Amino acid sequence: MARPEKTAAVAEIVDSFNGSAGAVLTEYRGLTVKQLQDLRRSLGENANYAVVKNTLAKIAATEVGIEGFDDLLTGPTAIAFINGDVVEAAKGLRDFAKANPALVIKGGVLDGKSLDAAEVAKLADLESRDVLLGKMAGAMLASLSQAVYLLNAPIAQAARLAGALQAKAEQDPSILAGGAATPAAAEDAPAEEAPSSEEAAEPEATDEAADTAAESTDA
Repeated sequence: MARPEKTAAVAEIVDSFNGSAGAVLTEYRGLTVKQLQDLRRSLGENANYAVVKNTLAKIAATEVGIEGFDDLLTGPTAIAFINGDVVEAAKGLRDFAKANPALVIKGGVLDGKSLDAAEVAKLADLESRDVLLGKMAGAMLASLSQAVYLLNAPIAQAARLAGALQAKAEQDPSILAGGAATPAAAEDAPAEEAPSSEEAAEPEATDEAADTAAESTDA
């Protein structure tokens, strides 16, 4: 490979490392062209699967500051540069490797640190971002529901108290009267004395005397 082409190839790998959330190194020896196409399709937009030369990949890894990468660059190498969910891409590669044993996962890179094959397998066993977001949303919804219940609890208790008071009032209406006397107590209260017949007649006599005095004056 001519030097300008080599430099351009290294720069491309460097850009892929810098622009990706992570990378998984694989050995693809034994895979057919169709299987490689199927693998690329299965990864979709989640990763860009590219065949690289080991010598160029070593130079690019050094330029981006990845250490402990040289031991992974043996045999035919293809790198899945992950653009989306790292866990989801790792799951896709793991599942494809199970169905196609010719694909061997050698290791990877995450946050600038190299990973061995076992660490990539652990990464694939984690829950994906969508699942974690779903669980987080469910937990938040449960917390909100609990908060609404706690806020509504005093209202519910007041409603139950009002219902109990209404039922009690239907049985004993005096509760709502503020402890007013019952009809029986009113009957026991002393009644005012009625005026005597002589006292009742006195006003009439007074009226007759006034009429007599008026007639004498007119005469």
